[in-house]
Amino acid sequence: MNIQSFTFGPFQENTFVLYDETKECVIIDPGCYSASEQMKLSGFITENGLKPTYLLNTHCHVDHIAGNKYIADTYNLLPVFHRDDLPVLKSQLQVSTMYGLPCEPSPEPEQFISEGDQVKFGDSVLDIFHTPGHAPGHVVFYNKAKGVLINGDVLFSGSIGRTDLPLGDFDTLIKSITTKLLILPENTVVYCGHGFETTIGKEKRSNPFLQDYSGR
Repeated sequence: MNIQSFTFGPFQENTFVLYDETKECVIIDPGCYSASEQMKLSGFITENGLKPTYLLNTHCHVDHIAGNKYIADTYNLLPVFHRDDLPVLKSQLQVSTMYGLPCEPSPEPEQFISEGDQVKFGDSVLDIFHTPGHAPGHVVFYNKAKGVLINGDVLFSGSIGRTDLPLGDFDTLIKSITTKLLILPENTVVYCGHGFETTIGKEKRSNPFLQDYSGR
């Protein structure tokens, strides 16, 4: 499985395209606001002969769903995310207006994903973990074969997701990290919704927000 990342929008959000030798792919958290960003994303897909099969959202904050409508219109894919984040998606226009951002309202999903589900594309499998705290319906996508985690805004290099946003909760986020993420192999590569990737082992050893919880 291959991972291509793009950094889009005023919040410098990371968008991911995952694909394998079958050429099937999934698009995770399209944060493209401008036409040039949209073309950069779709251009990569076209140039590599990829076939998008899922539009996945780790959560529905505006910077992670800005391109949902574009992807839906271009590839006939409705977003797939956890049911608990539907209220967050429905606040997209209000929040975008508050930040003075353009907004193409995301379509609503026909299906939801939950803890324990799997997303399959080509020869690849993503396991779903429900990791609330930053957002109530936040999920992460884990590929055991490659040892990678697409983790949205749960864990960052040296930090954790914000919990001062509506529906956020610090204790819930810490529980998600310690019970769902820190139990993964230490060499698991964590791809974050903002900034650079890290590893589970590095965050267990040095993340200042986790030293009281990492068991070290």
